[in-house]
Amino acid sequence: MLIDLTGKVAIVTGAGRGIGREIARRFAREGATVVALDIRKAWLEDIAAEWDRNGWPGQQHLCDVTERDMIETAVRTVDEQLGRIDILVNNAGIASGARVEDMDDAVWGMNLDINLSGVMRMCRAVIPVMKRQGAGRILNAASFAAIIPSIGGAAYSASKAGVESLTRVLAGELGPHNITVNAYAPGMIPTEMNHFAERPGPEQERLLDTLTLRRWGTPDDVASLLVFLASDFAGYITGTMVDVSGGKFATQMPWVAHRPPT
Repeated sequence: MLIDLTGKVAIVTGAGRGIGREIARRFAREGATVVALDIRKAWLEDIAAEWDRNGWPGQQHLCDVTERDMIETAVRTVDEQLGRIDILVNNAGIASGARVEDMDDAVWGMNLDINLSGVMRMCRAVIPVMKRQGAGRILNAASFAAIIPSIGGAAYSASKAGVESLTRVLAGELGPHNITVNAYAPGMIPTEMNHFAERPGPEQERLLDTLTLRRWGTPDDVASLLVFLASDFAGYITGTMVDVSGGKFATQMPWVAHRPPT
């Protein structure tokens, strides 16, 4: 199966680093014209240099997903200059938190504003373009925390569970226009934000024990799923959330299979 996204225009939010950067690279390698959105100008300049070195077509736009005007300006520019928007990857997000009794309103609000409302704003902006085309793919970053939340992660988990619900609603609303909408739920993928692979050895072992495949995920594991969901091969998949967590808690005690019989 050869996935070819040549001629497609893909917008990726939070594309400056980490998982978002690898998603953007993977779409570029598959032939898509990638429009990178991020809040850091320096990261966008770095993307522009990388794209230039590799001869990949694309654009970079400074954009904060909490700001409707910035979003609509970026989307309008892409539509006017490239003529279409085939794929939207809502990757931008944060993961701050606290226990509920200690929760600051600003922390709660920021998680919802970026992780959930930011997804809504981006979707709202691209929908008219995709409806005009009669086709589109929207891919929303949820999290394994939307499946099983963590202590101290109320704000993050609530925002990501909201993304799953929003995804289902959008799939229903946009189905008549041949626009599919799906969410993806990464598990433990080491990034600069979570530092999983930098934690003390015993803590890493406890975390890995929750995974059926018992290895850290990689940004490319996520990107591989997304290029498939964005392709013609996934035209009959919509309104769902795909778990890309290495089988986290697929069984009650996944570590048992990785230890010698006693």
